[in-house]
Amino acid sequence: MSKEQEIPPPLLLSAIVCDRVIMDNMTQTPSIISIIHTISAPRYPARHYRLTFFCELTNGRDKMQITIRLVDVQQEDKTMFEQTVEQEFRDIKQVAALTFGVEGIIFPHPGEYRMQIYAGTHLLGERRIICRQIELPLRGANNESKNG
Repeated sequence: MSKEQEIPPPLLLSAIVCDRVIMDNMTQTPSIISIIHTISAPRYPARHYRLTFFCELTNGRDKMQITIRLVDVQQEDKTMFEQTVEQEFRDIKQVAALTFGVEGIIFPHPGEYRMQIYAGTHLLGERRIICRQIELPLRGANNESKNG
């Protein structure tokens, strides 16, 4: 049996997609800024300036590889972004707060995408992101109704 199979995966407490996370230096308390569930764009492909994936894990043991993946559900879960960090758990009661930054990601089409988190090969959970196409208001449309 491999070491990874012997050690149970950590428990995912929270998983949030947002614009950014600010960590207080003194207390190490995170502040989540602008939670993202939906991305609206007038045309696709659409570039999103920055996504941040924040998660909290507990019940971890030893050192573990923690990976996030952004996948395109419409393209058979094609991986669009992947990042791995090594997290050391000193105590199973420890809550590890992890932040992953994704810059300049291009969403090829409207639809469903998922941010997935893994401990080794174990899928701990995921967050859905819905991309939708919107129509921008015509310029001058409000002026015509006010003057008409």
